[in-house]
Amino acid sequence: MSSARAIWFLLARIGGAVLLGALVGAVLGSVLGGIALALAAALGWQLMNLFWLDHWLRDRANRAPPDVGGIWGEVVSRVVRLHRRKRFHKQRLLQLFRELRRSTAAMPEGVIILNAQWEIAWFNRTAGRLLGLHRRVDAGMSLTNLIREPALGRYLQQGVFAEPLVIARGEPRCHLSFQVVPYGPTQRLMVVRDVSRQVALESMRKDFVANASHELRSPLTVVTGYLETLLQDETLDPALRAPLAEVQRQTQRMNGIVSDLLDLSRLDFVDREIDGVPIDVAALCEVLRKDVLAHPSHPEVQVEAQAEARLLGDQAEILSAFSNLVDNAAKYTPATGRIHLSWQVDGEGTGRFCVEDNGRGIAAEHLPRLTERFYRVDAGRSRDAGGSGLGLAIVKHVLQHHGATLEVESTPGVGSRFTCVFPARRVLDTRAAPVSPAIRSASA
Repeated sequence: MSSARAIWFLLARIGGAVLLGALVGAVLGSVLGGIALALAAALGWQLMNLFWLDHWLRDRANRAPPDVGGIWGEVVSRVVRLHRRKRFHKQRLLQLFRELRRSTAAMPEGVIILNAQWEIAWFNRTAGRLLGLHRRVDAGMSLTNLIREPALGRYLQQGVFAEPLVIARGEPRCHLSFQVVPYGPTQRLMVVRDVSRQVALESMRKDFVANASHELRSPLTVVTGYLETLLQDETLDPALRAPLAEVQRQTQRMNGIVSDLLDLSRLDFVDREIDGVPIDVAALCEVLRKDVLAHPSHPEVQVEAQAEARLLGDQAEILSAFSNLVDNAAKYTPATGRIHLSWQVDGEGTGRFCVEDNGRGIAAEHLPRLTERFYRVDAGRSRDAGGSGLGLAIVKHVLQHHGATLEVESTPGVGSRFTCVFPARRVLDTRAAPVSPAIRSASA
């Protein structure tokens, strides 16, 4: 029934009641009394319908809807339709929720839903099995109270979840990966994975690389010694001198690769941030400049450094990382080019060591993979320059040990800029800091 029809129907009923009351009043001798009596009866009927409607609404799940007509029948009909629609959507939501719970329970990863205070709102069976959680007891508890791992507490407090956190727990040791994904204004989703197999494979890879590098070093040393002896022999056939010189060059290249692999193996076994001593980076820049100028053919090298700023770090590692960056710039910058070394501290106290050149540059698609082991932008050019493809991997590991990051900017045909960004806690503003022994020995 439309609204207009319902209004007309109501007016018609009121008009009929007034007319009937007037007729009854005329018979009884009081027209107004008859009309008042008829209106009172109509009002009483409406109040009765309202009472039955309220009585049904209070317990409509167990009572049949009242059998009324007119506008009250329309109201009852609308309420019944709304109730059926609500019940349909409720059942549908319940079904979706049950399917979601079944799907998350079947996931091989553990899933935990946390609030802003890192309290557990819900977790699936895998998370309970990996972390030893019990739904009835641990729901609503703080995760850091249930998993007492200092590394996990620091990970959650820092609020930087770009990389997962791996923790070894229990006996035998089980390596678990924790990854937090914020969603909504206050909710967090934590994904827990068992990465024990991946950690074991990575450990095997590191051991293999370290052992293979050590085993290769001895025969390479022997070959290098024999080659030097042969090339120094004045009676050597001139026809053999050029091939033996090429063998010597390739052997030296292999020695460089083995040395880089050993450095990487040593860096791999240190998975924490180191403390270190104050290093005079300004003096180190001068040493690196002299190393480049010592080559027969070299580009121009400029140095700009804040002499009063010291860097807290491991002397040998910092020297190795900076040397790799400068050597790369020298290899791929022509003799007519320029290399600019700078060491600056910005307004926030962050230290920035920058190596900038105007060489050939690197295409954008290669930048994300530059720090991968053995990755080369131009394999042929890298071999000709004597590169091993491990230098930037060493730089990345050294910076990780110092809580630093590597920023790379490059434009083909314009040049490249490699910047090591050290946190403010690594920078000292003092003129009294001792010069690094590594720098003194290099200068000597």
